[in-house]
Amino acid sequence: MRITEVIHAVDTHVCGEPGRVIVGGVLDVPGDTIFDKKIYLEQEADHIRKRMVREPRGYPAANCNLILPSSHPEAVAGYVIMEQVEYPSMSGTNTIAVATVLVETGMVPSHEGLNEFTLESAAGLIPIRAEVQQGKVKTVTFENVPAYAVYLGAELDVPQLGRIVVDVGWGGMFYVIADADQVGLTLTPEEAGEAARVGEMIKAAAQEQLDEPVHPQNTAMRGITIGQLSAPPLTPGAHRRNNVIVSTGKLDWDRPSSWKSALDRSPCGTGTCAKMATLWAKGELPLHQDFVHEGVLGTTFTGRLVRETRVGDVPAVIPTITGTAWITGTAQYVVDPEDPFPDGYTVGDIWSQMDD
Repeated sequence: MRITEVIHAVDTHVCGEPGRVIVGGVLDVPGDTIFDKKIYLEQEADHIRKRMVREPRGYPAANCNLILPSSHPEAVAGYVIMEQVEYPSMSGTNTIAVATVLVETGMVPSHEGLNEFTLESAAGLIPIRAEVQQGKVKTVTFENVPAYAVYLGAELDVPQLGRIVVDVGWGGMFYVIADADQVGLTLTPEEAGEAARVGEMIKAAAQEQLDEPVHPQNTAMRGITIGQLSAPPLTPGAHRRNNVIVSTGKLDWDRPSSWKSALDRSPCGTGTCAKMATLWAKGELPLHQDFVHEGVLGTTFTGRLVRETRVGDVPAVIPTITGTAWITGTAQYVVDPEDPFPDGYTVGDIWSQMDD
């Protein structure tokens, strides 16, 4: 067998959401910070992302993390998050996956009980608390970057849906959040296809009709890139249920067949942070109170707002998220020199319009 460019990866799922973690084969990329390295990968080495998340090695809802050295003295490692249409600055499920892989593979020394260390994401430093029992990471709690509300009660005119009221919040990504009852959904698993469709439409309308949100401390982090539907919980003990809609391409209003997207199978970490920030801004969620958020599978993350802060002139809160990941496999991904699709491909039956 002739192979080149071997990439070593550990596959996980985080409360149901698949997460691939590259642990070898890419030594480093240029950049002083993980944000700089993210930009380099976007502009100069995007073939890594395409190869790992598109077919035949990936699929529409796949995401991947690349572990890289961090130059920050407080961080044991850095990681760049790669998804279908973007390189998110932060992702909660991916953070939990990375922390679990680092500990359970021995890349970060650990011991029984509570292990504390810091990772560097493109959004900033992320303190980690990993609870280890008999070598297994039972839970990961991370302290996220500050979260804040951008819009509360904004009105959108969504084609086919009519008037939809939304909030927009930053939790590491900019989310547009709508109550699902406005579109007649309760967010059961059977409604997943319709939730993905209407959530994508609401996101596209928000992108067109609202002023683009820009992070006050990093203008490169901008724009609503992900949507969330919210509903009362279906699981006892949860406070809200969500469906987070992950794009697999660009929506074209004139091509209904392009309205393809996928639901995050987990309760979504940054989405939970954005939801908590909007609830806090409305006076509906105080500090130091657990917020149990369930996803489409009924699995839950536990969020908590631990202190107030500011992002520039914007009032904000520091959230934490607790969840669990499970390692599902390890693999060496390779490229045959004669492979006609070294960086993968997309086909219109399950993928929407993609940029090259």
